[in-house]
Amino acid sequence: MIRAAAKRLERHARRTPILTSPFLDEIAGRRVFVKPECLQHTGSFKFRGGWSAISALTDNALKTGVIAFSSGNHAQGVALAAREHDAPAVIVMPSDAPAIKIANTRALGAEVVLYDRATEDRDAIGARLAQERGLTLVKPFDEPQVIAGQGTCGLEIAEDMNALGITDADVAVCCGGGGLTSGIALALAADAPGLRVRPVEPEGFDDVTRSLVSGKIERNARTSGSLCDAIITPQPGEITFPIMQAHCGPGVVVTEAECLRAVGLAFERLKIVVEPGGAAALAAALFHPDAFEGDAIIAVATGGNVDPDVFAKALETLN
Repeated sequence: MIRAAAKRLERHARRTPILTSPFLDEIAGRRVFVKPECLQHTGSFKFRGGWSAISALTDNALKTGVIAFSSGNHAQGVALAAREHDAPAVIVMPSDAPAIKIANTRALGAEVVLYDRATEDRDAIGARLAQERGLTLVKPFDEPQVIAGQGTCGLEIAEDMNALGITDADVAVCCGGGGLTSGIALALAADAPGLRVRPVEPEGFDDVTRSLVSGKIERNARTSGSLCDAIITPQPGEITFPIMQAHCGPGVVVTEAECLRAVGLAFERLKIVVEPGGAAALAAALFHPDAFEGDAIIAVATGGNVDPDVFAKALETLN
């Protein structure tokens, strides 16, 4: 499915490069390779999964339209993919999502339905609207075609690392529900088994890390209240968790402060704009060196849709 998704994504998704900086290597104490999915269409890897899922739909399903729920990056990925396929899109978004993500989703032609993340159930809202309007639900991570699309990022990592002669390293991936993490893990298991995926989560929202330890799906006590909104989910997915159990190493937990500093350093040293949640993997690589093995690490910078005031706060960490 991942290889089939890669075929459908040809000439539609960007192949993002591998970036390096000797300054970041010095901080981490090893070579750091950054995969900047913040340069993908709509500013995050989510376009891959959105296009994969929507391009696999029947003509009738496309005509009726799709629905998705997202804090913003999946929303934009689905909205753009739907627009390119002439399909109506309804996106259910938390009211505390960054304003830029809500505005961009509307600008891409989607109908946005806002909800309170703390008191309302987005799954229930999405299911009700899907039933009322006959829409096809495109889940943000617990959907095979979405996972397959995100896995195309792993195929690129395997190919690029092989070209660089890197066959044994940890791959740090910012992790919410596990769509990207599990997709990359599946791709690497097939094409680069010496590269081991490590889920990275923000402090207080480490459901995947705890689930991998306990062996069963664990929920977060809170579902909102983090600058790393892009990777905040209640719990791992029913589909993604077993994949991560089978193919990932232990999770790594980072702080908001570390993510903000990583945002600043990514701008200063790599000239890329990353949002706090999208910088979690880089934060782990830079500030948690003991969590990893070997002399190289690959960090996926998953998204760059950051509000200006948050970005300004991140730049202040450089002073």
